[in-house]
Amino acid sequence: MGTISAGRQRPGAPGAPRNRAAWRNWAGNVTAAPARVVAPASVGEVQEAVRRAAEDGLRVKAVGTGHSFTAAAATDGVLLRPQGLAGILGTDRAAGTVTVAAGTALKDLNRALAAEGLSLANMGDIMEQTVSGATGTGTHGTGRDSASIAAQIRGLELVTADGRVLACSEKENPDVFAAARIGLGALGIVTAITFAVEPLFFLTAREEPMRFDRVTAEFEEHFAENEHFEFYWFPHTGNCNTKRNNRSQGPAAPPGPVSAWIEDELLSNGVFQAVNSLGRAVPAAIPGIARVASRALSARTYTDIPYKVFTSPRRVRFVEMEYALPRERAVEALRELKAVVDRSRLRISFPVEVRTAPADDITLSTASGRDTAYIAVHMYRGTPYQAYFTAAERIFTAYGGRPHWGKVHTRDARYLAEAYPRFGEFTALRDRLDPDRLFGNDYLRRVLGD
Repeated sequence: MGTISAGRQRPGAPGAPRNRAAWRNWAGNVTAAPARVVAPASVGEVQEAVRRAAEDGLRVKAVGTGHSFTAAAATDGVLLRPQGLAGILGTDRAAGTVTVAAGTALKDLNRALAAEGLSLANMGDIMEQTVSGATGTGTHGTGRDSASIAAQIRGLELVTADGRVLACSEKENPDVFAAARIGLGALGIVTAITFAVEPLFFLTAREEPMRFDRVTAEFEEHFAENEHFEFYWFPHTGNCNTKRNNRSQGPAAPPGPVSAWIEDELLSNGVFQAVNSLGRAVPAAIPGIARVASRALSARTYTDIPYKVFTSPRRVRFVEMEYALPRERAVEALRELKAVVDRSRLRISFPVEVRTAPADDITLSTASGRDTAYIAVHMYRGTPYQAYFTAAERIFTAYGGRPHWGKVHTRDARYLAEAYPRFGEFTALRDRLDPDRLFGNDYLRRVLGD
């Protein structure tokens, strides 16, 4: 990964427009037909793409790897692919920061940081996304004290609707910085991000099966005792799998081949793909499959560098809804969800995931101003999900839930203005930076209003 150099757009170059073509997200539930696709290779080319879009009366949206389940990046105007903006731009070891181009994939950033003896403090469980896409929608992992990827941002660079490049940090344009770390693509095109980093460390992970009643009864205890705690409940069973990640002295002791196969294939990929396909064809088989899969789990402990513990490959495609709840209400909401599933005719082949995050100060962060627990529900791609998600969303909203910006939900600006105390602060900033809605689309119109 190298430093990005500026260049002029020329026919056939990365920044040149391509022919109109359909775009589809990773899950396949969102499509778009942009008027043109642009792949800029410099900040100057981003500025030019924004100016041209405005001149042509087209809206412009940046799209990363399409891991959002919402239409946050969809457009019928200019689709900007930032992958040509990639690489580490600078490292400041004294300040404990690294600046990276916005189109850099998280997997490439993690590997490059590790090679330099550095690491992010926390991350989600997938690292295919670009850094700007992941942070812009509020991607997070789980943590008692360490928050989302966006909360680790110390500065960013934004191309605004008038084509300017705006540098933002706590000291420079702090009002924009407070909002643009999770900006939903509504404030401009992010071209570079500066993250806080620290010396590379080891994490020891302990995974342990646990009954639903026990893990919910002991949730606060597990949360308090571990730096990173999460668990998965298997619908149609009373079984869960828990995961506790804590810093250790090392050395690295990665999972053995058998436990790696169980986690990476049985529960996540190859075999899981097969059983989900069976469940989609024969829904009545799902409860039995869930009981077998959940009983296949056994306790294991392993140690490795952070990104190898936090993240896992995810080849089985699905659709997901996730809500952020006040942490003290999460167990109650989860028990209610279990009761709904147990008495319904729903057939759910994917585990329900529960994670946590501390309160942060980002304007539209799902953890803004409150300690948070996340509950995520999933359905295998191609399986009808509306009935399940509708039932789950009804529960989550009753507890004051905030939907993940990049995952399926039906909330609108009226609901979100009540859920976020600083919602008006964000929309006022948007009115100032993008009064003509150059960066708008139908999704933003729904969640932010006009």
